This record gives sequence, structure tokens and C-alpha cells, in this order.
Amino acid sequence: MASESPISFFLLSEFRSIAMSDEPSLTRWSFQDFKLSYDAKFGRKREGSPPQNKPTVERGNPPVQNTSDLATNEQYLSRVAMSPAHRNGDLLNGTAEIPQRSLIPPFESAEMRTLAESLSRDIIRGSPDVKWESIKGLENAKRLLKEAVVMPIKYPKYFKGLLSPWKGILLFGPSGTGKTMLAKAVATECKTTFFNISASSIVSKWRGDSEKLVKVLFQLARHHAPSTIFLDEIDAIISQRGESRSEHEASRRLKTELLIQMDGLTKTDELVFVLAATNLPWELDAAMLRRLEKRILVPLPEPEARRAMFEELLPHSPEGADIPYDLLVEHTEGYSGSDIRMVCKEAAMQPLRRVMATLEDKQEPVPEDELPKVGPILPDDIDIALRNTRPSAHLLVHRYDKFNMEYGSQLVH
Repeated sequence: MASESPISFFLLSEFRSIAMSDEPSLTRWSFQDFKLSYDAKFGRKREGSPPQNKPTVERGNPPVQNTSDLATNEQYLSRVAMSPAHRNGDLLNGTAEIPQRSLIPPFESAEMRTLAESLSRDIIRGSPDVKWESIKGLENAKRLLKEAVVMPIKYPKYFKGLLSPWKGILLFGPSGTGKTMLAKAVATECKTTFFNISASSIVSKWRGDSEKLVKVLFQLARHHAPSTIFLDEIDAIISQRGESRSEHEASRRLKTELLIQMDGLTKTDELVFVLAATNLPWELDAAMLRRLEKRILVPLPEPEARRAMFEELLPHSPEGADIPYDLLVEHTEGYSGSDIRMVCKEAAMQPLRRVMATLEDKQEPVPEDELPKVGPILPDDIDIALRNTRPSAHLLVHRYDKFNMEYGSQLVH
């Protein structure tokens, strides 16, 4: 007869003790009760280990909590207290770890936290590394942006009361003139947390999520203050209301929530700036224009700015002919910065096309170390580039000027 297992022997002995006892017994055991009784009889319980149903807290150490639910100072105190080098409130090496701000603040529900995690992907971590000097021209727009955003952060003493900083700034003008680069230069100069938001970031197919995303966005911006919320192509998010009967209810709720959050920024002292950009400022809702207090025109580059762009993109070559910068500046009136870059790229492609034509005539492929050198840019290449590249943003210049006269911000010297 096979020997009985410890578990079967234990069950048989428990059954006999219950049958011989006159006291009423439990009719059903839970697994936890069975495990505790089995460990007590057969020595499976480790010595010194606390019961599993009673959490213990070591003397002097706080209970372990979810760090995402703690504030920054609480996380710092928790890490210091749990550190093995900590003794009687002091660190052995005499230095303390600098507390790091949590990426996501505590929210009242898991749903809001999930939305915050999706929005946190749009945070540009680190500096965008765009300097004011890398933006050619646009001196008026630079001065207005420094006055509206940079100076209040650097010198908050002067911007109080009536001189409180503008919380909403609108950059408008033709496409390709450098509105996005100006926004990144602001974030680089101020070292603020930069939220690069587009319509896809805050528009959801689920009912009610778009409004929640807008609310969570501004909560994240306050948590990471000083911060800059950059709304690119804002006309796609908040166009004029009531102009068309085809406007969906969800779109109206999204616009209303955005207006409410923008209105809340203007009534607080928190350094959260909304920087919006659009090519169609006349399509924005009037309520949003009121909240975007500073409206800055980013115009087409002037002759001096165009010349600086050509000198940077097409530098003189020692073995090539001189680049006719005066001719380029004269023939690119009405070109945007993006159009000028396309002209330079087209001119630089001409020497490469001559090399590619030579390589195509050969029957066998040429090894990489034997490839011919690309020649310099010739004056004829400049003429071909100017003929093949046309301006793309000059048709609506008069509308931008008219809008700037009615709603824009200008410096009077």
C-alpha cells in the first residue's frame, strides 16, 4: 500500500478531530484558512515572515505608495526615507537627490490619467534648439514675441497687475514664413515645456473625449509650468461658430471647452502661454480672437532677409562662379521662406543632374569611391531654378495686411 501524502494525512486527521469534537465546526474552509493551518502544522511557514493578511511597516519608514499619486516633495521625502544611506533624517554623504517633477499629475479618475498619457506624447522633451539668430528677418515679430512671452518669464517683477503678460498669442501670415520656427524659438529661449498640439491630438471619435482632452491638456500645462501650448493650424480646431448648419455638436462642445480653458488662463498668474498659428485668421471665431490678445503678423521676407537666406543656403564656392545674390533677391519678390529654400534646392540639383546623366550613360555601376565630384553651381543653374520655382503664398498678401490693420498688434516707433 502506497504511503499517504502529507496533504491527505492532514485532511484525514482534521476530519477525525472534527468528528470527535462536540463543538460546532465550520462547514466550508477558505483557501487562505487551509494554507495558514497547513503551514502551522507542517512547518512550511518561514521564520520571521509576517502574516500575509497583515501588512507591516518598518519603524521609521513610511508605507510604500504609488509614486504617481504623490506630489513632488512627497516623492522626495519618500525616496530619502527609504534610502539605506539615510540615518536620522540626514544623508551620509551630505547631499540630497533633487526631486524630479512627475510627468503626469494625479487625476481624479483612471480615464483622465489615460488621456493625459496620450497627450504626454506631444510634449517636446528638451529644447527644440531653434535660436533667434537662425530666423532671418521678422524683426518686428521677434520683438513682439519677446515682449509678450520671453520678458515676463525672465523679469516677472515688472509684469504684474495691469502689465500682466498676455496668455494668448496668435501668429498669422502666409504659409512658409516661419511661424512654427518662431514658436520653437520662444520655447528654446524661455526653456519652457513645449506642447506641440494639432487637431489630431485633441479630437477623438469617442463622445465626450475631445472636451476631456482639452481639459487635461491645460491641467498638464499648469503642472509643467512655465509651459507653452502651441496650437498649429488653429483654424481647423475653432473656426467660426454658427456659420454653417452642418457643424456637428461635438465640434461645438470642443470649441466651448477650449474657450473656457483659455478664459481661465487670463484670470490666473500661472505662466502658461497659448501660442497659436494659422494661415486663415479671418476664419477664426470672434470669441477666440478676443482671448488671443496679442496678434502678430508674420509677413513674407523682405529683401534683406531674402539675401541673408540665399547667402546661408547658397554660399560662395572657391572653384565656382560668384552667386548672383542681387539677381536672386530681385526675382524673388513675393516668395516665402519655404519658396526660397525650394529655389536654392533646385539650383543645387542642376550640377547633380549633370553628374547623374554621365553615370547613366555607363553600362556598369561605378564604385562609391570612384564616383565623380559634383561641380559648383553656375549662373545658368540660378536662372533655371527661378524659372522652375514659383511663389506659393503671394495671392492673399492684401488680406493679411487688411486683417493686420484691423486686429493685429504693431509696434509704433
